[in-house]
Amino acid sequence: MALTKLEKDDVVAEVAGLLKDSKMTVVAKYQGTTVKALQTLRKDAKGNGTKVKVVKNRLVIKALAQNDGLKDADTSALQGMLLYAFNAEDEVAPAQILNTFAKTNPTIEFVGAITAEGTFISSDDVKALALLPSKNELIAQVIATLLSPVHDVTNALSGNLHALLDGVADKATA
Repeated sequence: MALTKLEKDDVVAEVAGLLKDSKMTVVAKYQGTTVKALQTLRKDAKGNGTKVKVVKNRLVIKALAQNDGLKDADTSALQGMLLYAFNAEDEVAPAQILNTFAKTNPTIEFVGAITAEGTFISSDDVKALALLPSKNELIAQVIATLLSPVHDVTNALSGNLHALLDGVADKATA
């Protein structure tokens, strides 16, 4: 059923808000993907703060034109049956969730992404982003790196105390 002009305006306003808030909007082809699979994708994406929408490209282009920072974005790649993945907290999360989903559903194919600055990046760049560790994993790696010297000193002191206690215990039994 076709949308009325008012409904289209509501969709454009919603997408404009999502684009404005999103740190990165990943665009992917979904032709051949079942409705059930898309429902699973939406459910999985919600877990990491990503919102997946299937919107007519014409309405997305109108939404981009409404945003001053995004109105100059290249929209030439927005053709065919596309889905859009938005995330307001993490730049890499939409690419990662779509990449993970594409492993079991090869009908999903990256087209590119629109950054918060209004730059359209290629599908190869999106694939590279999808392979990066998540934000939480990066934070954990930094913390582990910062704590490494502390653990080293603690282990060294602990080792010396154990050696000293073993030496004293050996002397006491002799």
